[in-house]
Amino acid sequence: MSLSFANSIAMQSRARALLPLCVGAGTYLFFLFVGDTLLQDSDSFWQIKIGQWILDHGALPYTDFYSFTRPGESWISTSWLSQVLFALSYAQWGWAGPVILTAIGMALTAAVFVYLLDAQIEAPRAVLFAMLALLLSIHHVLARPHILALPVMVAWVGLLMAAADRRSAPSWYWLPLMALWANLHGGFVLGLALIGPISLEAVEHAEKGQRLKLFMRWVLFGVGALIAACCTPYGWRTLMGATNILSLGELLSLIFEWMPANFATFTGFEGALLGLIALGYYRGLVLSAPRIFLILFLTWSALTHVRNIEAFAFLVPLVLAKPLGEMFPRPLADTVGADRWPARYVTALGALMIVAASWTSTSLYMGHHRFTFTMTQTPVAAVDLLEKLGVQRIFNAYQFGGYLISRDVPVYVDGRAELYGEKFVMDFFKATEGKKPELLPRLLDQYKIDATLLVADAPGPQILDQLKGWKRIYADDIAVIHVRENADDAALPSK
Repeated sequence: MSLSFANSIAMQSRARALLPLCVGAGTYLFFLFVGDTLLQDSDSFWQIKIGQWILDHGALPYTDFYSFTRPGESWISTSWLSQVLFALSYAQWGWAGPVILTAIGMALTAAVFVYLLDAQIEAPRAVLFAMLALLLSIHHVLARPHILALPVMVAWVGLLMAAADRRSAPSWYWLPLMALWANLHGGFVLGLALIGPISLEAVEHAEKGQRLKLFMRWVLFGVGALIAACCTPYGWRTLMGATNILSLGELLSLIFEWMPANFATFTGFEGALLGLIALGYYRGLVLSAPRIFLILFLTWSALTHVRNIEAFAFLVPLVLAKPLGEMFPRPLADTVGADRWPARYVTALGALMIVAASWTSTSLYMGHHRFTFTMTQTPVAAVDLLEKLGVQRIFNAYQFGGYLISRDVPVYVDGRAELYGEKFVMDFFKATEGKKPELLPRLLDQYKIDATLLVADAPGPQILDQLKGWKRIYADDIAVIHVRENADDAALPSK
């Protein structure tokens, strides 16, 4: 091997070592720049509020204390660690804190994703897959706990697939990843569910005499992962809390992130599915039965609930990485690396420079930009008026619940749908969306409502305008307030 060729290989090796960090830095800066779009879900309010409560009390919640419709009802927070991290960042930097934390979560996800893919396929293809995955996931990138769990999900599945590709069992040292995931977000149940089909991939390609032994090692690992998932302050109750949302039935079709995929208009997800089919036909991609099952399962999950599209976007490429690597083998220069200490020093220096540049960019950007929550989720003026009137029981819109919790106002309903149950929230939507308007006066009387706070462009306020015993006292582009006509008129503002 000539000296110039050896130097070329060394340079490529250093570039490949820095590639995941470069992709991560680019992802971080992108989401920092569009940071205001991450503050569009009112659930962020109550997530931060619960994190603050945990920090203030040094304990975790076991019952509800934010609503007047479910006070004392059993409820646990399966995202407690993420909520604490968001609360700490918010206390330190205001809304810039959750934005930065979310951008870091996405950066880590992209970096880990490229690192795992780069072991099997060429770097340009790994970067392309990362860009496509980010594009498909962008609709669900919000300052919420699932983003902090996303890099853990990618690392967990990538490591399991790597073990299956080696026809070996996963290392026990990976179990802390599951424990971390279980404390960050309830989506850890997906990681448990995928152990089975991935283990079949490993066993199917193992030598016949080793299959039973290998299968038992995977079974033991699965048991260990189940135990690790219970290593939370809630113990085994974490498993129950994480799956409660799936029992909401019809209600899931009304909550945007739990809706099924809609192909009425062309979307990136639709394009990804068509591209996946085209790739299989054009290149004659042949997969094992377990890999086919994994792809079908992830596709079905994404079709059933749009929030699962990010899992499809990041995990399907990991499942396809080895077959694609065999279909498109690396050039020689891309498969040989330099293991010299000077090269490692240069790589480490480059990594420090990338991190320093990202942090400097953050400081400069924050110096002239103030992140703000979207106004459509924050009826500030309306809540100010309700507090001035001293009303106690407010019939609030679903999307206003988080903001009311942040203002220490007891809510009728909020984003914790699993707490309220399918029937309660379905009755609320049917009453306020005009599907069963006769339900509205019954609910108002049943829960002794003093005032309503509903979305301005929804049918609810129009129904209340025609409802005897109620009158509109305030309206803006965000919210409308109605109060009972027997309220203290002296306290009401003039129309």
